[in-house]
Amino acid sequence: MEHQEQNDTFSTTTPTSPTNTFRRPRRTHASDNDLSRYTATERSSLLGNPQGPARSYRSVPATTPGTPRPHSVRHNSQIYTSNVRLRHSRAGSFNRSFSQRLVNALSSGADRRERLADSMQASKSNIWQDDRVWYDQFTSTDWVHDSIADAYRVKALRSRKDIRGKIAAWFDGAQGWILVAIIGILTAFLAYFVNVTETTLFDYKEGYCTRAWYMSRKACCDGASICDEWLHWSKVIRTDRLDSTGTQFAAFVVTMIALAMASSVLTMQSKTVIPSAVSLTTLDENLGADIQSNDRDEEGRKRSLTPEAEFNESQLRPTMVYYSAAGSGVAEVKVILSGFVLHGYLGLRTLIIKSLGLILSVASGLSLGKEGPYVHVATCIGNIACRLFSKYNHNDGKRREVLSASAASGVAVAFGAPIGGVLFSLEEVSYYFPPKTLFRTFFCCIAAALSLKFLNPYGTNKIVLFEVRYLTDWKTFEMIAFIFTGALGGVLGALFIKASRIWARTFRRIPLIKRYPLLEVFLVALVTGILSFWNRYTKLPVAELLFELASPCDTFTDGGDGLCPTKEHIPSVLRVLAIAFVIKAGLTVITFGIKVPAGIYVPSMVVGGLAGRFIGHLVQWFALSYTDSGLFGACDPTGPPGSCVIPGVYAMVAAGATMTGVTRLTVTLAVILFELTGSLDHVLPFSLGILVAKWTADAIEPLSIYDLLTDMNSYPFLDNKVRPLFTSELGDITPRVREERIIDISESPLVPATELREKQQYLQMVGELDGGLPIVRDGILVGLIPAPDLEFALDKLENEENTLCLMSTQVAWAVGRENGGEDEEEEEDPTDFTSFIDPAPVSLDIHSPMDLVYECFVKLGLRYICVLRDGRFAGLVHKKAFVKYIKELEQSEH
Repeated sequence: MEHQEQNDTFSTTTPTSPTNTFRRPRRTHASDNDLSRYTATERSSLLGNPQGPARSYRSVPATTPGTPRPHSVRHNSQIYTSNVRLRHSRAGSFNRSFSQRLVNALSSGADRRERLADSMQASKSNIWQDDRVWYDQFTSTDWVHDSIADAYRVKALRSRKDIRGKIAAWFDGAQGWILVAIIGILTAFLAYFVNVTETTLFDYKEGYCTRAWYMSRKACCDGASICDEWLHWSKVIRTDRLDSTGTQFAAFVVTMIALAMASSVLTMQSKTVIPSAVSLTTLDENLGADIQSNDRDEEGRKRSLTPEAEFNESQLRPTMVYYSAAGSGVAEVKVILSGFVLHGYLGLRTLIIKSLGLILSVASGLSLGKEGPYVHVATCIGNIACRLFSKYNHNDGKRREVLSASAASGVAVAFGAPIGGVLFSLEEVSYYFPPKTLFRTFFCCIAAALSLKFLNPYGTNKIVLFEVRYLTDWKTFEMIAFIFTGALGGVLGALFIKASRIWARTFRRIPLIKRYPLLEVFLVALVTGILSFWNRYTKLPVAELLFELASPCDTFTDGGDGLCPTKEHIPSVLRVLAIAFVIKAGLTVITFGIKVPAGIYVPSMVVGGLAGRFIGHLVQWFALSYTDSGLFGACDPTGPPGSCVIPGVYAMVAAGATMTGVTRLTVTLAVILFELTGSLDHVLPFSLGILVAKWTADAIEPLSIYDLLTDMNSYPFLDNKVRPLFTSELGDITPRVREERIIDISESPLVPATELREKQQYLQMVGELDGGLPIVRDGILVGLIPAPDLEFALDKLENEENTLCLMSTQVAWAVGRENGGEDEEEEEDPTDFTSFIDPAPVSLDIHSPMDLVYECFVKLGLRYICVLRDGRFAGLVHKKAFVKYIKELEQSEH
């Protein structure tokens, strides 16, 4: 795996011009790396100074790249602001001699450097260095660029009219179906492995099977709850071989802490440190993260800092540490699918660590679920499987279509609901979801569900998490109770978000807890073990508990803690449910955000299910007590259980409503509940409860738990579901044209490489890692070169000090694009940057309404928009600047 990590780290590729699909990359030279100063390894820092104490971006251990790009191979680039590069030149090289002749003949480069000197003093200082393996880390995808690149690829593929060309075209069309089928099957196998393993480990907290150590209690006892082959730890530990409750309690708590700590230690292996210069707050589910605000002073007024001052100030801030395997990862998957580039988050190492850590965390018995992490690990599988086909491996836009299907398959295997998985991808995580992707997502979910059916992880020949059947229809008088239950679920979901935030900003900010996350896991596991052992409903696994809460009753139970009580035992059952509800709700709040793989879907449903079952038994008691009032229809108090009221229906309604309050899922949840119960008669109560819960939760807490995390992290995520009210125009957010932010080719299409390096470093200094430099001739916009592409092109130069670069798309644009022979590598001119230039960037007039700008960013997936005034270049608006403007607009309205 280490060898694979190394290959992944040093073979990440870069985007080229859409029309330059067929250029053969040049052979790698040793001079690409400044090995005399610094030896790059797999664990080299990504964004830091290798020679000084400056903070760096590093993965501990190194993570696998998440979204490699086409087609030329990238290597480490060590950038010095003073442009002192110890590179070995190639003697007799045509490219080098051509550049030298141009430098000797033309003096425009020196003049241009003199004009730029005044505005670039900060970038000439030798304090800012950058060593990056992945050029586009923490950037956003340009969907238009990727779409055009794929169009050129398909056009070239279809231009072949022979038999081999037709076969290649057919195979190209079948690649998507083959890929999603592979992803679905692999996701089902991983889910089977997790389910079977965690079930056995969960039962280890109480004992083990003498017949076979690897068997769970259910398998050991052939479906019974207890048998002679299952031996409790108290009988093993005690010399008198008696079944002692105290000994059993101690073994239960110790085993729970051991499993939780093991999961946390494993999760810590995905530790990643991000330098303070990168504007992010947290990358896991830490609601207690400190939000850095650098654009306002202590009195709340906006500050106007120079890029140099902003960079120097950012170096004083502490670094940010996150764990890619912690939490559920749904928020990050959602942002990645919107076009954010986050290398390593969907890599092989993250997949392995999260899968193993998930087994341990779920088996520990903490108040968490495995359904959310399934979305993350399934997306990891999809990202890794994309490497099988270059069509998806080299195109971020196409890759994200596959990742949408992968996320859906995670929900499909988690709940056994393939249709719910498709709707989850459409409603929650996907940003770009064309009809073609919808069909492939459905196919992927069906492949995952069929594979899980054959594997039979639950031993019931069913794929659903749990299956309940309601044979009796609901009564008309229950409509009011269903509405009340839905409203209660919405309140619980919204209050859970607020309580989790309060807990995180108080307890989790204690210096000792903040410094040692493992201590928090220990304390949470200790409290969970102590509280949950004594109550039957808090001791059960969350999925099994939800099944019991939702199940209908066949016969009455004699005890006072059974869920099918007679009228006389209902008050005692209500008391047990109320205690379990308080314990489970409190444990879920303190568990969310700890450093283990954990989901919130099923735990929130369990909390709601306990409240719903409480309401159901309360309605049942009223119906049985006041049968003669006429309010409850024809209820027979002497009839079988469920003849009047089915409390399990209320548990399902409240479970769905509470999960809606936490996640704001609506249609997806209604379908998942239907697939779990298979009851068409109860689709209406489920849907009604979910609708009321959504309205209630929105009134109390506008943001879902994942929207809140996305907002806190300062991701460049532009919400395509909520459209702000604009009263401004594009010119209101367009910055003025600065000489260091444009490339002027009015005098000559040849620009010194040193000047381009200064401009590129200026963009990075102001935080625009994925910015772009417009190319202007006599005030007219003639092209744009993205900053990552410019940096990669500059790093390929042999002698940057004495090189002029061709920046005009109208001069020798087609040079080297023909699919030449083997000697094409040697004839390629590295000083020709035209292959990296977008000759027709999307532009809008400065008076364009802001609604049009919003539509362009959302519907087209643009990274930036060029602004024109009377046909002349007037500025550039980046997507991140537009997102920031919308956030400020929303804050001013509240």
